[in-house]
Amino acid sequence: MDTHTHHTGVTTGTPGPRRRAVRAVVAGAVVLAAVAGGAYAAGLGPFERDTGPDPAAGRQARAFLADWAAGRVPAAADRTTSPGTARRVLDSFTTGLDISEPKLTPGTATETGDGTVTVPFTARMPVTGLGTWTYSSKLPLREQGDGTWKVDWRLSLVHPRLSETEKFRLEREETEPPEVTDRDGTTLSAADHPSLAPLMTRLAGGGDTGTGARGAIRLVDRATGKVERTEASFGAKTVRADEGPVATTLDADWQTAAERALAAHADGRNAALVALRVDDGEILAVANSPASGFNRALSGTYAPGSTWKIVTSSALLLKDAVAPDDVVDCPKYLTVGKRFQNVELSEHPGATFRTDFTESCNTAFISLRDRLDDGELGEVARRYFGVGQEWHVGAPTFDGSVPVPKDETEKAASMIGQGRVQANPLIMASVTATAVSGTFHQPSLTAGTEDTTETTPLPEDVVTQLRAMLRATVTDGTAKVLAGLPGDVGAKTGTAEVSDDQDNNGWLVAHRGGVAVACVVEEGVTGGGSAGPVVHDLLAAVPDDSE
Repeated sequence: MDTHTHHTGVTTGTPGPRRRAVRAVVAGAVVLAAVAGGAYAAGLGPFERDTGPDPAAGRQARAFLADWAAGRVPAAADRTTSPGTARRVLDSFTTGLDISEPKLTPGTATETGDGTVTVPFTARMPVTGLGTWTYSSKLPLREQGDGTWKVDWRLSLVHPRLSETEKFRLEREETEPPEVTDRDGTTLSAADHPSLAPLMTRLAGGGDTGTGARGAIRLVDRATGKVERTEASFGAKTVRADEGPVATTLDADWQTAAERALAAHADGRNAALVALRVDDGEILAVANSPASGFNRALSGTYAPGSTWKIVTSSALLLKDAVAPDDVVDCPKYLTVGKRFQNVELSEHPGATFRTDFTESCNTAFISLRDRLDDGELGEVARRYFGVGQEWHVGAPTFDGSVPVPKDETEKAASMIGQGRVQANPLIMASVTATAVSGTFHQPSLTAGTEDTTETTPLPEDVVTQLRAMLRATVTDGTAKVLAGLPGDVGAKTGTAEVSDDQDNNGWLVAHRGGVAVACVVEEGVTGGGSAGPVVHDLLAAVPDDSE
């Protein structure tokens, strides 16, 4: 273990005393990197609607947060009243606090008495190898002489306690990662399985918080280095003793195949994949592209797009609001506050609900929105699929979010996995497993994880209908990329809008035998065209255990 101190260009003063096995990292303002799921997750999604006293102020605030989160530092700085200072401060914090891919979520703008508009926001800052630092702050915006709005720059907007006299320091205690084995006792090395490297130190018996690495973010006096307070602590309270290898649920063959499939088809794009067992939720593979850094597969926050129609269909079938053979027309467009359309402007006049599912018709699903209560989709997701409950997987995860829609436009968007619905490959692999088995099993990476979820099994007739529609999507619909594979494969494609200046994310979920898989490719344009080849190669590389 090495000990050293790194200074960023924006901070001054003497850091705290150096300690054995501790690296002190001094920083002065906030993190920049690509947000998981793109600008959509930062509040600039296609269904975002202007709120607050001045729409222009709200738009500028959201654009600043999106630029900041995505690492577009010059663009973010130019949206402030002090571009030079803002750029230096924002640039320094990325390196200083080892934070990558933050999620910055804006709240509702309010007017203040001094002529400014204030936009609160929540910052979720992943500290590499440790965990996520979450806090709230506010953006002050002031109207300029030319009528435009700019962020009124000050250090406190980065974090309320950042000031000319106080700054943050990251203290990191690093230990050697433990030996990790798969379900059969085979050693899993980061050299052979690069996607597992970020997980290695988090699988050492500390559950969701990890133990292999520990650290803290301190608020310190700039002049003396004296610690004023601890802002966040990461890792276990004690270092794990040498208790032998850490046994996981992973399967070396599945893990190898998953990483090779992503490497072959990601084409430099961010992508992630999870494979898990249908009957117990045990995770067989977790893969990310790039392999190092943020764990999109487990902790990403994405709009799941049309893969979410599995949940929407479940909600409709549960209350007999529609049947697979019912005619539900599929026009090119449907306007609900905004104009929604189908991928490639497709249309299917006189289509049945089954065809709407297999062809992934957005307008047909949106037309059924009045058959569900406003909060019913989220309740079904939580009650039957465990989405939004707290999962204890054995590593840090994002467990999904399905808020009650704010208006009819957002309700329409949520029917097709957009709006404020958020998930990731772990969640969608679990959703697929639940749909085809009828029972939710909390996913797990290690044995003995706590399960505090409470769910209800899906009725058998709903499961039968879902399985038939998933199979038909492979044989007759948008997932024909998997049609040549052996076994009874079922699947659902998804295309999720991100923002006006980004290509859509591509999704595909599938099941075969006793395994469910979910894959997302950022800016993949379509699910079948981007995630489809990944899942095809994965399933082609491993045997069908149902035979």
